[in-house]
Amino acid sequence: MSPLGNPQPLSQEPDAGPKASHSPPLINLEGVTRAFPSGDGVVVVLHGITLQISTGEMVAIIGASGSGKSTLMNILGCLDRATSGTYRIGGRETGTLDPDELAELRREHFGFIFQRYHLLSELTSIGNVEVPAIYSGVAPADRITRATMLLTRLGMADRLHYSPGKLSGGQQQRVSIARALMNDANVILADEPTGALDHASGEEVLTILTELNREGRTVILVTHDMSVASRANRIIEISDGRIIADRAVDHSSDIANSALVKQPTSAAMGIMSRGKLHSWRAGFDRFGEAFKMAILSMRMHGLRTFLTMLGIIIGIASVVAVVALGEGGRQKVLANIASLGTNTMEIFPGKDFGDMRSGKVRTLLLKDAQEIARQPYAAGVTPTVSVSTTIRSGSQELSVQISGVGADYFDVRGAKLASGRLFSQASILQMSQEVVIDDNTRAALFPNPKISPVGQTLLIGKVPATIVGVLQKQLGGFGNNTSLAVYLPYTTVQARYTGSDILRSIVLLVTDDTDTKLAEQAATKFLLARHGVQDFFIQNNDDIRQTITSTTDTLTLLIAAIAVISLVVGGIGVMNIMLVSVSERVKEIGVRMAVGARRSDILEQFLTEAVIVCLVGGTLGILLALTAGEIFAAFGSSFKFVYSMTAIAGAFGVSSLIGVAFGYLPARSAAQLDPVVALARD
Repeated sequence: MSPLGNPQPLSQEPDAGPKASHSPPLINLEGVTRAFPSGDGVVVVLHGITLQISTGEMVAIIGASGSGKSTLMNILGCLDRATSGTYRIGGRETGTLDPDELAELRREHFGFIFQRYHLLSELTSIGNVEVPAIYSGVAPADRITRATMLLTRLGMADRLHYSPGKLSGGQQQRVSIARALMNDANVILADEPTGALDHASGEEVLTILTELNREGRTVILVTHDMSVASRANRIIEISDGRIIADRAVDHSSDIANSALVKQPTSAAMGIMSRGKLHSWRAGFDRFGEAFKMAILSMRMHGLRTFLTMLGIIIGIASVVAVVALGEGGRQKVLANIASLGTNTMEIFPGKDFGDMRSGKVRTLLLKDAQEIARQPYAAGVTPTVSVSTTIRSGSQELSVQISGVGADYFDVRGAKLASGRLFSQASILQMSQEVVIDDNTRAALFPNPKISPVGQTLLIGKVPATIVGVLQKQLGGFGNNTSLAVYLPYTTVQARYTGSDILRSIVLLVTDDTDTKLAEQAATKFLLARHGVQDFFIQNNDDIRQTITSTTDTLTLLIAAIAVISLVVGGIGVMNIMLVSVSERVKEIGVRMAVGARRSDILEQFLTEAVIVCLVGGTLGILLALTAGEIFAAFGSSFKFVYSMTAIAGAFGVSSLIGVAFGYLPARSAAQLDPVVALARD
């Protein structure tokens, strides 16, 4: 049986003879030196290494610990760069390549087998093997088929969906070998491949590497064990950063060598020669990998993820709830103000309040009110007159201001009936002695709530009048809402009390689709034309509404700004946790880079994780704000949360922006890592 777990060997072609020695070297190093900073100076690990390795060779680099063999392998695998000298792979100078071009070389030409396996713990066996093909843009179905085939041929058919923690050391190394072969690498780099294995498992791995070499792959072993090195066709010995020996090993007596071939067979290559995705599909596929890894990482570190989200949850919930509460408060205030008739204007004689000559102005007449009522901006008009007198009911006597008003007055002022009725236009024309009182007057004259005032007779001055209605209690604006209000038809007041047709004021209700400022200007222009002189002034009650709403808007903005600060704090928390995540997953980053991940792939992976954290946190924050509104309403408060879709969408967008803004620095930090440094991190 084949050491790869198949009844037949990976290659079934006949012996093609010894390798050609006249072909140009696949790997060519000339005068390669590698030095590392150390304090104020440098430590030179490799000294002017010159080396050529041909296609199809199996080479062992041997030396004691600290001799520089691992550093040499890192340079050969494009995980590290030479400080000086040149390194060409297939005639291509690597010193001039940027990080993504080096990643392409690792992705398309090299397969790495590490002593410590370096499998990703979040993924299954098949998931680990797939990773290089994801970065190469292989179609999902094709790479799954390829990974399954490789693992099956390596005797792992019953371990395809096992995580690394459930595999033995030998099984993990087999998964590592399958990963190295996933992109059909023509150069296999094995760093102490048997160092962490028992003897039996180590022999299995060496047999696999020997068979891979027979297929025509170039295999480079790094080891300190001469028994391992003796399996190679060539041994290069290194000491103190210098090559001290380079000798061939004669395996002509080994019967197995009669199966050597120059190139991998189509059976060994599997299906990797087809199934590549278009660039945009490949990019989408890599994003899918980044998304999957982000979800897996969040699940594995659930508590840390939740604590990261907490700042975003609180911040988003605060913003949405504050805006909803502010809008609810604004609408409540506007409703209260509307009950006072804030879209009304009141026209008075004189130049302003306190004008001593206002009483002498005789030009504000009923005709003015009637003509204004015909204007397109007028939804309702009522004249008013007033007189001070006393009212009596039984033994109760009060001094009040009697208001003579039109039938539309109560609609204009937004007053509501508690009981009875309002007087009508017929009452105005007939100068009826009908009176409507407010709740304060009712309480003063009829303290017993069981006795209805409707139908009772009041003596207003010397004139009796029948109470036909009682108004509900309402806010009194900036005046004293404990004052007493008694209303009669204005014609009755003019005929019975003032004996004059002069009006105290004209109250104008502006239509909903008309700006009150424009209506004020039109009314001013109209009265100027009628009077010939400005002997009147207009109080625009909408100013009150605008002042109050401006104040509520300012308070809402202030509280929202405080909530935004909590969002920023939450964003900083995301950045800190992502930086911790990067430091914890340095080896994962190194492995991904070793198998060909671009810097943009690493950036995308960590940025995706940050954005997902913020989006999930934002969603939970919005749900928390909506729940808070329901709880608030459950307590029976007259105050309501009025949610704005703009605010919710904005909060969701802000959470995404926080993920990008605060996740970029940690993601960029991860993408800038040197793969050899990342792999060496404990």
